[in-house]
Amino acid sequence: MKHKFHSGVTLIELVVTMAISVIIISGVTVLLMSGNRSWQQTYDSATKKIKQDAQVVTIKFGSMGRKSNRLDYIIYDVNVGGGGAFIPVVPTLPQEVVSGDAVEFRYWDVGLDATDSHNLIDTTKTATAYALFYLIGGKLKVDYGPYPPGAVLVAGVRNTTNVTTTVLADNVSTDPIIGAFSHSTLSGVGQGSVRINIILTDPNDGDSIKVMTATLTRNIWPR
Repeated sequence: MKHKFHSGVTLIELVVTMAISVIIISGVTVLLMSGNRSWQQTYDSATKKIKQDAQVVTIKFGSMGRKSNRLDYIIYDVNVGGGGAFIPVVPTLPQEVVSGDAVEFRYWDVGLDATDSHNLIDTTKTATAYALFYLIGGKLKVDYGPYPPGAVLVAGVRNTTNVTTTVLADNVSTDPIIGAFSHSTLSGVGQGSVRINIILTDPNDGDSIKVMTATLTRNIWPR
């Protein structure tokens, strides 16, 4: 009597194969989900608003300082309790680092043409425009306007006529001892290296970034 053998798989083999497939698929799924979470966390971290704000502040502050007049910039304290008056910070020692809540850069926003129609050769004309960086109400702002009259009028009132204001960053704080803006002085004269030191905080998770950089004002007029 001959026995016939039929090709195929048994039920047990099928169950085992399916179980192994489920384990493999589950492992792959876990790896994919973990990779996706890692990528999302990296992307979110790189594109957080405080990081974007930090980059904007660094670029704007640095580029403005580099094109400004080294002999004609001012650091102010903002007297919040006194109606928000901008008070120039005056050094009291022969050599001193002074700081404040605002800095006014003055620069030339017109080219020097052959006929000198803007009277730029006039040694009393140290700039044609200004940029006022200031920290107030947890916001870092910058005002752009003509010079003269400049950023601050009589009694420390901030100029708002023909001025364009831009908010560079929100949720900004600073060390009260160091101040938001500072520079070194010698015999009462600033040396042209202006520093910014602020902290940007994410209101959603409390994550923070410290922005510490300096800009060197290279233009000098009159010489």
